[in-house]
Amino acid sequence: MAAARIGDHDGPWNDIPSAANLSAERRLRVTVISPSAAAFSGAATSVVAPAHDGGLGILYGHGPMVVLLGEGLLRVRTEDGPRRFRVARGFLHVLDNTVSVLAEHVEPAEAE
Repeated sequence: MAAARIGDHDGPWNDIPSAANLSAERRLRVTVISPSAAAFSGAATSVVAPAHDGGLGILYGHGPMVVLLGEGLLRVRTEDGPRRFRVARGFLHVLDNTVSVLAEHVEPAEAE
C-alpha cells in the first residue's frame, strides 16, 4: 500500500496550492509597523510570527484572528525572497488575507 500524500483524502487543506504556484490574487497583503516606522508593506505567500505562546504560521485563506505578539523573529516570504524582522510585543491581526503586524519594536534581522 502506498503512503498517503496530502491531497489523497478529503480535508481542509486540499485547495491550498504550493507557495510557488500562488497567483497574485492568492497572496497575503502584509504590513509590519511600529510607532516609529513602517518596516514592510507588500505581498507575501506566508508569514511566520512569534506569538506570545509559540510560533504561528499564516497562509492564504487563514481565518480571522488577533494574536498577542511575543519577542522573536518575524518571517515574511515574498516573491523576491524572505524578509526577516526582529519584533517585540504588539499584535498581529488577520482578516480577509490581510496580515497587520503592529509591534512596539521592529528592526530588520540578518539572514539566519
